[in-house]
Amino acid sequence: MNIDQELNARGMNCPIPLMKTKRALEKMESGKVLRVYATDSGSMKDILEFVNGAGHTMLNQEHVGKDYIHTIRRG
Repeated sequence: MNIDQELNARGMNCPIPLMKTKRALEKMESGKVLRVYATDSGSMKDILEFVNGAGHTMLNQEHVGKDYIHTIRRG
């Protein structure tokens, strides 16, 4: 999978990872892929709900070590 942009939201608490994800996706072209790295466990639910409601596609979510990794295709 080709990742077009990565966003480091590690060490940031809710709602900052979600807000940064929204801003990053707004600047991307449709079809591009964003990977977000966060350490806030709430990002799993928050970002998934946003992505589903905004017409984007969640390609993958995983918890690796301290990181919560979200891979999103811009709708």
